[in-house]
Amino acid sequence: MMNTSFIKTQQSKLLNTYKQLMEQAYNFRQMDAALSDILEFKALKLLNELNRLNFLNSNQLIYCKI
Repeated sequence: MMNTSFIKTQQSKLLNTYKQLMEQAYNFRQMDAALSDILEFKALKLLNELNRLNFLNSNQLIYCKI
């Protein structure tokens, strides 16, 4: 099982990268729509991974309580 602190560290890193990518996507929206879409797609993939880690973390906490 993964360590809870490791999961939280990964979540923090992913969240920061997600925010950066979304900001870049927004900034490129008017200049280069294709690049903006690519950046947004990468951000959404990170968000998906972040949701998986949230699920993992919540399940790990449930098992620790038993």
